[in-house]
Amino acid sequence: MAMSDRRVVVTGLGVVTPLGHDIETFWNNIVAGRCGIQKITSFDAAAYDCQIAAEVRDFDPAPAFPSPKELRRTDRFVHFAVHAGWQALRDSGLDLDQCNRDRIGAFIGSGIGGLETTGNQHKVLLERGPGRVSPFMIPMLILNMGAGMFSIYNNLRGPCVATCSACATSTHALGEAWRTLKMGDADVIFAGGAEATIVPLGISGFCAMKALSTRNDEPQRASRPFDAGRDGFVMGEGGGVLVLEDLDHARRRGARIYCEIVGYGNTADAHHLTAPAPDGEGAARCMREALRTGGLRPEDISYINAHGTSTPQGDVCETQAVKTVFGDHARRLAVSSTKGATGHMLGAAGAVEMALCCRAIQTGVVPPTINYEQPDPACDLDYVPNTARPWKVEAILNNSFGFGGHNATVAARRFVG
Repeated sequence: MAMSDRRVVVTGLGVVTPLGHDIETFWNNIVAGRCGIQKITSFDAAAYDCQIAAEVRDFDPAPAFPSPKELRRTDRFVHFAVHAGWQALRDSGLDLDQCNRDRIGAFIGSGIGGLETTGNQHKVLLERGPGRVSPFMIPMLILNMGAGMFSIYNNLRGPCVATCSACATSTHALGEAWRTLKMGDADVIFAGGAEATIVPLGISGFCAMKALSTRNDEPQRASRPFDAGRDGFVMGEGGGVLVLEDLDHARRRGARIYCEIVGYGNTADAHHLTAPAPDGEGAARCMREALRTGGLRPEDISYINAHGTSTPQGDVCETQAVKTVFGDHARRLAVSSTKGATGHMLGAAGAVEMALCCRAIQTGVVPPTINYEQPDPACDLDYVPNTARPWKVEAILNNSFGFGGHNATVAARRFVG
């Protein structure tokens, strides 16, 4: 078999989100149109311009960790990553003891890494001196530790990579895992990302950029992708990991298959620190590349999970990019952003949203864009407003775009044996 002939399927889903700590709960809440955004409870945010976020609450990471000591030695973003990977493993039915662990990898990234650890240890340094800084500070904060610790805990000795491309991080992880499997360098890869930035340092930094919504009195209505009244994104947190598997390997063990990943786009805007390229030019090239590598025509796509962050400029540019790529077919697409419900989970967003795409293909239902109340003339596609919709989902694109001009798109389709 030629390397390019290898097929890659999704066989497991794991998530930790503000709307559920497992895929079934999360999916049910998303299709019901629920919102996970509330007033921030993890610290006193009264002095901040933005006082709301989509926090992961009542979360117990312990079942995924070998000991309480390991929990204490890892940052919250690693808790999300390891727990999501543990869930994906269970969901996949993969028996690691029956596999060659030299050919199982982990591609789990983070946009920022251990920001909570960074803030806490900086305070220790200033108040108590360098001798009191934790010896675990560096391994707790570096963003590769989601992939590193998950591979250690599960003795996975194959390729181990941590992508970092801001809000495109976990979509890049999925795409690079797909490419690695296509090349024959592994049989199974746990791919995704995690983020835990709802901390004073994170909220203050994004507030200073004027990137966050200040609709503090209406937290449930604050994140409103593509709506004319949008005023910025709302921070979310959590993790998402998918099991990507060589089709022959999956068949030999009788795995359930959610869908087949067929294409991947990866481009740069080469334009601006934070603003997207004019007219979404870089995003358009990215989607075209995902279609090309997937052997798909624009009219083959029935659903796009949009990056759709609820920022004034970003939502317009993504809309323009979709129209550029799809032409007349853009009017026949279902396009939705689930960030109205989850907030923007930064480096975790792409993988969490890809899990929703898998369920959309599986169930024939596409999730809604909640809080879509006032149409914006510059955002004029079918955004599946407010209510989930039965929809024949044959092939999808999942978009993620990050600061620095990073663009990533994954293409997937219904699996046909």
